[in-house]
This record gives sequence, C-alpha cells and structure tokens, in this order.
Amino acid sequence: MTYIKTPKVFAVGVGPGFYDYITKNVQNIILDADIIIGYEFTLNTIRRLLKNKNVYTITMENQEEIYNKIKNEIGNKKLVVPFTGDVNFSESEVVDRLIQIFGNITIIPGISSIQVAASKAQIALDKTKVITFHVSTPIENKKIELLKGLIDGFNIIALPRPWATQPKKQFMHSEFAFYLKNNGFDTSKMHVIVYESLTMDHEKIFNGKVSDLENKKFSDLSIIIIKQSKLESYYDISKVNIRQRH
Repeated sequence: MTYIKTPKVFAVGVGPGFYDYITKNVQNIILDADIIIGYEFTLNTIRRLLKNKNVYTITMENQEEIYNKIKNEIGNKKLVVPFTGDVNFSESEVVDRLIQIFGNITIIPGISSIQVAASKAQIALDKTKVITFHVSTPIENKKIELLKGLIDGFNIIALPRPWATQPKKQFMHSEFAFYLKNNGFDTSKMHVIVYESLTMDHEKIFNGKVSDLENKKFSDLSIIIIKQSKLESYYDISKVNIRQRH
C-alpha cells in the first residue's frame, strides 16, 4: 500500500521584533522548513534562520496569489508562515484564509507586543480589554467594545488601524482620541501610554493624556494603553474579609 504524504503547514508567531523573543520551538520549526512565506518586517525578524530556504515576500496585494501558487507546488515540502507577535492575535483574517487554502494547519503561538506592553505598563490582562482595530473588516463593534470597556473600569490595550491608501478607514491614535472625546469622555484627564517598536533598538514610549494624541502621528507598529484599574492584592482582599467578620 502506498501512503500519500501531505504537506506540513505551520503558522508561527515570531515575537514583537527582537530576535531573542522568538521561542526555541519556533526557531526549530523555521530551521526545518523548506518554504517560508511572510511580510517583509516579519522576515527581517527571522533573517538569520532563512539560509537555504525558498523565501517569498508577500504584501496585502499579492499574498493570495502566492499562497495559491505554493499550494499547487508544495508537494511534500514543509511550509512555514511566520507572523510578528502571536499568531493567535490580530491575524485571524490571514490565518483563516490559510486554513481555507491548505486545510489543516499547525498553529504555534509566540510572544506578542501585547504581552510586552502589559508587562511594561504593569497591568494584568485579566483586568484589561485587548482590542485590535488592525483588521480590514468593519470595526464599529470594536469601537463600542472600547467605550464599554472604559465605562466598566477596565484597562485598555488597543492596536490602531493604519490604512495609508484609504485614510478614511484609518483608526490611528488621532482618530482614537477624537472618537473618545466625541463620545463624552474628558480626554484631557485620561492618561495614555503609547509604545512604538517594542523590544527594538528604536523603541519609543509616549506618556501623556489622550487629548495629546489629537493630530499626532505615531508608527504603525505601536500600541495604545489606557491604565485605569486599581491594584488589588490578596492582602487587600484579606482585610475586607476581616472587616466583614467583625
């Protein structure tokens, strides 16, 4: 009996940009691959692992063509599609399309800029609404989620949406600030942190008020944080329990 081998297709997270944030597991998967397909920034992050690989650089415009080309030529080869950060966050549109094209794929998580930003800002993700506007689908529901999260007292970690070719669809830092102001928030009193190019040599941090973001430009590779949850430790909880008993 002859068994037909099926291609191995991996979608992997390669960290926020600095090489040391790539997990050893993902490094090994990339080293063992035959074909790599990725965006330029992502490929630059893993450049030292790409020797003797067939590498395809994709853009939003040509990715569909290249994915289908490889599908028809892959045979028994191993394909890896790397994503900056964690493949399970803010990449759903592309990952869903890979599943549609290649069928069953293996997804390997990575360290995301979200995790790094939360650590720098010292906020817990379980007290935080993490919202990505970095999608091509409509984002009105995500905007409402932003408002509700703030009203409910959560921290906010938001990935803005760059769209250079269609500025009206952008939801960058300035649009973020005006949206909150137009929905009744006093943005002059809301503290905001913007992290740009996290973990890289040119990393930048902006501390200010949400109102300061109006008409201000930041990198596409940035994260917006509004920190508003209170510290709440087991010590605080134990004091409440003692008061209740008395």
